[in-house]
Amino acid sequence: MDTLELLVHPVRLRIVHALSGGRHLTTSQLCDRVPDVSKATVYRHVGLLADAGILEVEGEERVRGAVERRYRLRRERAVIDRETAMAVQPEEHRRGFAAAMTTLIAEFNAYLDREQADPAADSVGYRQHAIWLSPDELAEMIDGMRGAIAPQLANEPAPHRSQYLLSPILFPIEQPPQE
Repeated sequence: MDTLELLVHPVRLRIVHALSGGRHLTTSQLCDRVPDVSKATVYRHVGLLADAGILEVEGEERVRGAVERRYRLRRERAVIDRETAMAVQPEEHRRGFAAAMTTLIAEFNAYLDREQADPAADSVGYRQHAIWLSPDELAEMIDGMRGAIAPQLANEPAPHRSQYLLSPILFPIEQPPQE
């Protein structure tokens, strides 16, 4: 299975999200992070990601007679390179977008199902804006967004930090008129 196929699956995306930021989690801890997914499914997808080198075993310990592995994300392997993304056919884009949206909905539902969920206090937001941009304005906006987001990607878990899921989505909804 190639990286694209591995990462365009909602459960595997949620596992990748859970391990991002330098976290090291056991499969049991991953199951706690995705309580709406069966343990067998989580274990199976962790195995697929580990076999592909996207996850690696960070450590092992014996727990009640069984060996429990702690995994970490190999961030450099959990990326779909630009060249691959540019070559993706429309049907693969549909599949990838559907997986991303399914993941987003599942993560949002899991958040709302938490007893302590407080959308106002957590600054939860979901907005859509239809904006008009020239190609130059689009490039400038994307550069600005990258400039704002990229430095935060290096943040690691800390007691004063909460993990947020940020999902910028951008696509034209209307083609410019042909001259």
